[in-house]
Amino acid sequence: MNLTPLAGNGPLKRQLEGETARRGLSHAYLLCGPAGSGKRTLAGLLSAALVCSAGGEGIPCGRCSGCKKALTGIHPDISPVGEDGKDITVAQVRALRSDAYIKPNEAARKVYVLHRAQSMNSSAQNAMLKLLEEGPPYAAFLLLADNPAALLPTVRSRCETLTLAPVTPQEALSWLTARYPQRSWQQLEGAAERCEGLLGRAVQELEGEAGAMRREVQAAGELLNRLCTGSELEIAEFCVELERDKWDRDGLDGLLEEFLLLLRDALAEHYGVCRESDPWRKALARQAAALPPRRLMAAVRLAEELRQALTCNLGAGHLAGWLAAGLAEPV
Repeated sequence: MNLTPLAGNGPLKRQLEGETARRGLSHAYLLCGPAGSGKRTLAGLLSAALVCSAGGEGIPCGRCSGCKKALTGIHPDISPVGEDGKDITVAQVRALRSDAYIKPNEAARKVYVLHRAQSMNSSAQNAMLKLLEEGPPYAAFLLLADNPAALLPTVRSRCETLTLAPVTPQEALSWLTARYPQRSWQQLEGAAERCEGLLGRAVQELEGEAGAMRREVQAAGELLNRLCTGSELEIAEFCVELERDKWDRDGLDGLLEEFLLLLRDALAEHYGVCRESDPWRKALARQAAALPPRRLMAAVRLAEELRQALTCNLGAGHLAGWLAAGLAEPV
C-alpha cells in the first residue's frame, strides 16, 4: 500500500502494508491520535485506496479516476460526516445508515469518514454499531478520534485500530522544508520545534496570517502572564472571560495546548536549555522561568487534566471554574 504522503509513522505503515498484502482493506478503521497527528491525511489515503481501480499493493495509485477524485475531495462515493466540527448526532448516523444501503455510484466501495467520532453520544454510537455489524459488504467506515476511549468498547472492537504517533523533530523539519521551500530556515525550524511532532500544528502556524498570532496563542500568553503575577483575582477574571466569550471545546483545547507549550519553554528556560527562537515566546519563557519549577509543573498537570476532560464534553463554564481553582491552589 502506498502511504508515502503520510510523514513518519513507520510502524503503522508496516502494519497496514502487511495487512493489506495478506487480505486487503478492512471495512472499518478507527484512526486515533491527537489533533494534527495526520488522521485526515491517513483517512484521505485510505479513502482513495478503497475506491482505487488499480488493484495490487500500489494502492492508492494516484493516477486513476477514482484516486484523482478522492484526493481532490469530489468522489461521489466518499462521504464526510461531522467535518463542520459539530458533534455527530444520532440523526446523522441514521441518515448515513440509510445512504449506506444505496449501491455505489462509480467505485466498488462506498466510504464514510466520521470526523471527531468521539463526539457521538451513546445513542449515535449504538446506531453506528449496528451499521458496523450489519452494513452492506461494499460499505467502509473510517472513524477519526482524538480520544478513542470516549467510544464504546463495542464500537472499538468492530474496527481495526490505527494509532498515529508524533513525528520526530527531524522528520517534521524535513517535511516542512519540502512543503514550504519559500520559508526561511528559522521559521521552519521554529515551527518544527513547537509543533511537538504534530505536523497539523506546524501547518496551522505557518499558514496563519502574517505577523498575527492565533486567538489561542494570545490567550495562552495572557494566562501565563497572569500566572506570573500571582494574582488569584486576575486569573479568575481571565477564566470568567473564557465563559463570557463563549469559547468552544476546540478553541479551549487549542488554548490549553499552547499554554502547555509555553510552560514547557519556561521550564526549559529555568534549567538553561530553552531552544525557543521566537522573541515573543522567549520573553514569556524568561518571565515565567522565575516561578518555582513545582508551580510550573502543577500548571502542566492541571492543563493536561483539563484537556483530557474536554474529550468528555466538559463545557466552558466548568473548565473556567476548574482552571481558576487549580491555578489558585497553593503548591
